[in-house]
Amino acid sequence: MSSQSLLAPGTLSPVRSVPASIPRPEYVGKDAPTPYTGPEVQDADTIERMRIAGRIAAQAMEAAAELIAPGVTTDELDRVAHEFMCDHGAYPSTLGYRRFPKSLCSSVNEVICHGIPDSTVLRDGDIVNLDVTAYINGVHGDNNATYLCGDVDEESRLLVERTRESLNRAIKAVKPGRQINIIGRVIESYAKRFGYGVVRDFTGHGINSSFHSGLIIPHYDSPHATTVIQPGMTFTIEPMLTLGTHEYDMWEDGWTVVTKDRRRTAQFEHTLVVTDTGAEILTLP
Repeated sequence: MSSQSLLAPGTLSPVRSVPASIPRPEYVGKDAPTPYTGPEVQDADTIERMRIAGRIAAQAMEAAAELIAPGVTTDELDRVAHEFMCDHGAYPSTLGYRRFPKSLCSSVNEVICHGIPDSTVLRDGDIVNLDVTAYINGVHGDNNATYLCGDVDEESRLLVERTRESLNRAIKAVKPGRQINIIGRVIESYAKRFGYGVVRDFTGHGINSSFHSGLIIPHYDSPHATTVIQPGMTFTIEPMLTLGTHEYDMWEDGWTVVTKDRRRTAQFEHTLVVTDTGAEILTLP
């Protein structure tokens, strides 16, 4: 088990600017987005635009991940992803979403999700999740992955590897006609083999012209997730597995979510479109 000391909030840099020529999502400058009232099944044009957004998000995440090393700040990772998206005509979806101040989420070690990039310096042995979403041509593409920083202990490396595998298995389980809860059933049954916790209160979601459409994708076997999967539906799957409890605390910033027992956690995410036979990943670099 890692003996790394626990995280503490760092110092935020000024909000990064986005060229005026890049269209903003409607929620920028507001406390909350306008509720989505459109369909969960998208037409071919929307899906094609989401492929573009997804590819930019995946490439921006890769660009930032290339810098992960001991001594690098999470704010520097944010800068790289921000500049990549802007250079490709995309708006960083998290920037200004419910007043979130940065262009990606950086969640290190015990941070489950929504960590805010700041002056925090990555250390040898850390694991860090980058969550990047791009908005372009009126739609979003959302992905995340957990990366190793330097020499990471075996327990943490296995957690990361198995969390990635849980996402892969969940994607394979997506079939038209099945209920949404098949996704969480597959993830939870796999995680239980290793005694991992499965975070319940933060989920996958519908995504399209809306960052979060209202469709909920639980990562555990929820009896309430009875929506039937249909071709053309677009949503994320983003399991968060923990070495201990699935319960959490939230920092005073109102965003950073940490495991209650402060043990490590990992997450992976793709945006998908349901096809006639399964699912296509839209967030490929």
